[in-house]
Amino acid sequence: MSLDTAARVGSRVAEHARAHGVDSVRFVLHGGEPLLCSAGHLGAIITSLKTALDGVAEADIRVHTNGIRLGLDQKYLDLFAQENVLVGISLDGDRAANDLHRRYADGRTSHPQVLRALALLRRPEYRQLYAGILCTIDLDNDPVETYEALAAEEPPKVGLLLPHGTWDAPPAGLGVRAAAGPPAAGPDARPTAVTPYADWLTAFWRRWTDDGRPMGVRIFDSIASTLRGGPSLSEALSLAPSDVLVVETDGGIEMVDTLKVTYPGAAVTGLNVLTDTLDAALTQPGVRARQSGLDGLCRTCQECSVVSSCGGGLYPHRYGGGSDFDNPSVYCDDLKKLIGYLADHDGPAAAEQHVIDDALLAQLASGFGGPEAIAELAAAQASICRELLADVYKLLAPRYPSAHDAWRVLTRVDAVDTAALAEVLAHPYFRAWAVKTLDGAETDGAEEYLTAIALVAAVRAGVPARLRLTPLDGQVVLPTLGTLLTESATSGVTVVSTGTPGEFSVGSASVRLGHEDQKRWIPALTVSSGDFVVRLEDADGERDCHQWPVSGPLPEGEQRRWQDSFDAAWQLIVRDHAAYAPGLRAGLSTLTPLAPHPGGHELSATARQAPGAVAAALPATPELLALLMIHEFQHVKLGAVLDCFDLYDESESRLFYAPWREDPRPFEGLLQGTYAHIAVADFWRVRRGRLTGSDRDAAEAHFARWRTQTAEAIEVLAGSGALTPLGVAFVGRMRATVGPWLAEPVGVQATAAAEAASAKHRAAHAPLAADLAANRANGTSGGGPAQACAPATAAATPSDL
Repeated sequence: MSLDTAARVGSRVAEHARAHGVDSVRFVLHGGEPLLCSAGHLGAIITSLKTALDGVAEADIRVHTNGIRLGLDQKYLDLFAQENVLVGISLDGDRAANDLHRRYADGRTSHPQVLRALALLRRPEYRQLYAGILCTIDLDNDPVETYEALAAEEPPKVGLLLPHGTWDAPPAGLGVRAAAGPPAAGPDARPTAVTPYADWLTAFWRRWTDDGRPMGVRIFDSIASTLRGGPSLSEALSLAPSDVLVVETDGGIEMVDTLKVTYPGAAVTGLNVLTDTLDAALTQPGVRARQSGLDGLCRTCQECSVVSSCGGGLYPHRYGGGSDFDNPSVYCDDLKKLIGYLADHDGPAAAEQHVIDDALLAQLASGFGGPEAIAELAAAQASICRELLADVYKLLAPRYPSAHDAWRVLTRVDAVDTAALAEVLAHPYFRAWAVKTLDGAETDGAEEYLTAIALVAAVRAGVPARLRLTPLDGQVVLPTLGTLLTESATSGVTVVSTGTPGEFSVGSASVRLGHEDQKRWIPALTVSSGDFVVRLEDADGERDCHQWPVSGPLPEGEQRRWQDSFDAAWQLIVRDHAAYAPGLRAGLSTLTPLAPHPGGHELSATARQAPGAVAAALPATPELLALLMIHEFQHVKLGAVLDCFDLYDESESRLFYAPWREDPRPFEGLLQGTYAHIAVADFWRVRRGRLTGSDRDAAEAHFARWRTQTAEAIEVLAGSGALTPLGVAFVGRMRATVGPWLAEPVGVQATAAAEAASAKHRAAHAPLAADLAANRANGTSGGGPAQACAPATAAATPSDL
């Protein structure tokens, strides 16, 4: 592809992103072999795409390759490391399996070159680029041997691809089935159907499961997710609208290139980025067909019991039989059998797990994570919060009639506008309240919060509702919306959601959200920078769940100070710490002001059960606010990961020395602190290059101290024996991030200052450190069982960060 065409692709994508509010776009460079062009030319294409999307949307760029040139020339990997481009490799199994379809034109094997490329991707300096392996299934290859060959390459994820075929040109092994024609409508598969691909995949699944599932396998993970009511993780098994277009090297816009298996010209749209917008492609019949979900499937699929998991299969695989695409997949019987098998054999423990794409989990483990990774964490949180809502209702319903009223409203909202309910449940302090209530705390007043949540959901969705709430000191707080000022300090009031989104009334007073100068209504506070808006929570009574006391309602002067500091802090993050900005933008919903520390220390905290919220006393400078936001959001991310995965043995009760704390830490506390200090070290690593004079010296000393202490803490975690296999891999990714920083040059004065600070802290805690070391050696806890849900962060002076 020429650079002019690449630039045009970028501008067309940016144009589409602006028009539709798209904040992240994935580019996959593939087709033929993208590495046939030079590293310089490929780098120019990548730069062109990123430049076009700058300030519009995040450009997630990936490459898929057969690996041959990647193993011959490391310039490509150096380029991808510089540009953060993930790499996928095609490999069909061991040498014999791979040689069936991936030989050179003269018959020579390509297998050794592919293995060399994979070995390079496993090196620490490139490991973060390793997206996974794509393997096309061939029935001539043994599934167990194929598994073992793929697992030996330690991929984060494997995509098992069904070979392309249609009812008119069936894949190998399905000729007899294709001759019989597509199955008729009805819930049951043909009892005599031959299912060689389901049998192959089932054998692979059993070996993968017996091996502890060391990597993600997209087809199995997707089926597991949909069987639990979650989203599909693969376009090949999805009812979700397709979001893929292909641009050829000449700029031609095509539908998915797999359509080429159906009939000549099936993928062609007649459009070109040089002359046409991407929106023009949305009018193409083939694109519209892949946007219509269940309605776009044939009757057989619509009436099938597993359609939510298979999604009708890949669109091109439905073609043929004289009815174009109005058929089930040619793999229909295989998919039905495979899904049924997994539904029966994928045990309850696995079914309760939330699935996160392995490449995205690897991003998070490295200490970073973009909007897609945070979105997957948010999806898991949304599922948890729905379960908490149901559990709280079951607890409160026998005691409080008002709980029934609230539940009826919530179910109506869910039926009309699920997104409105999800937005309310995503409020960090909903989960904090729900967990506190379910943990056996006093339930008096819990029904009021449930009622308030229901009312807020109704107002957001425009669902008519009448609910009664009791003021506290003349105020009724509606979480995420604002505060009603009532005429009576304590008498109950009836609040009416009018049925128009954003409108409600109390007696004769009406409120319209977004309108100013409304009597008896104080809207929820926000702070913003550009188009990034975060709630400034100073009213919700459930916010007082952090380690430090929260402030009261903020006077106007304090509101302005928060706004000014946040604006400056966010601009600093976007300018100097851009790797954290997409994740923060996607996941930070709430800032909660804390009361100032009486000794003048900086204060910040997160609460394990309040994901999305960072609490802080307003620090002295925007620079410190930026640091606190980055640092504390690390705890938010890791807490969400721990909700989904077991990274360590929860029976671990030993305590550990941490160089950033005054007290010994339980294992999760050390893991949380170490993960957060990756970002602290990185902050000062970057900051030292932006400052001069004594400020630069101080920043460099912070970097020198925290890179060393964080690296040491990582080794304590790795050598603890408490990590699960997944935890070992997770901490290994943390090590891969911090390790290269240890080689970065640091001045003599900064090194001395860092060593002095570390020595001072160790000296002050030497007896404690010695006791903990002895206790670990003796296998004792050193002070009783650790509290697994201890607060994630503590008071911190600037020097401690």
